[in-house]
Amino acid sequence: MSGLQELKIRLQPGKFYRRNDLAKWSESVDRHVNLLLRESALQKVSRGLYYCPKKSAFGAVPPEETALIREFLLDNRFLITSLNLYNSLSIGTTLLYNKKIVYNHKRHGEFKVCNRTFNFRRRPFPKTITPVFLIVDLLNNLNSLEEDRDEVLKNVSKKVLSMNAVSVRSYANRYGNGRTKKLISQLLNRKS
Repeated sequence: MSGLQELKIRLQPGKFYRRNDLAKWSESVDRHVNLLLRESALQKVSRGLYYCPKKSAFGAVPPEETALIREFLLDNRFLITSLNLYNSLSIGTTLLYNKKIVYNHKRHGEFKVCNRTFNFRRRPFPKTITPVFLIVDLLNNLNSLEEDRDEVLKNVSKKVLSMNAVSVRSYANRYGNGRTKKLISQLLNRKS
């Protein structure tokens, strides 16, 4: 049995492999990986990281987003979000964005991972997305929105005043940038 055939047998659909993992099973790992990429038995996720796709009636199944980011970061501590989530706040935002943001503790910048572009940001983040976090995150990312910012700010002001002030202030202090903290503080001081 050739080294390439032995390597193919070890690959499991739906699993991620680093180059070092594959090197254990092949003496010509780079050559074999290139052949497997051409055969679509492996997909390149990022430098040194590969995915063995599951097959369906429609072709190769892409990796699940959370698993993909976990393997890319080699960490479970991250939060995937999108500017599209602001639309759920009922504050007048309606546009859809083709941009995912990954809050994490390791990477910063835009990275193409498995042909998808993610904006990685190293900053504090909660374990789950809540409406209060979305308000703070929206204010942090206000300059990234293509909507009428004055109208959005007016609607956010109303929304903040209808929320629990202690919770909003706490989230702003933990997750807000300087401008967001100042704006939230002004809004809440006006309420009291």
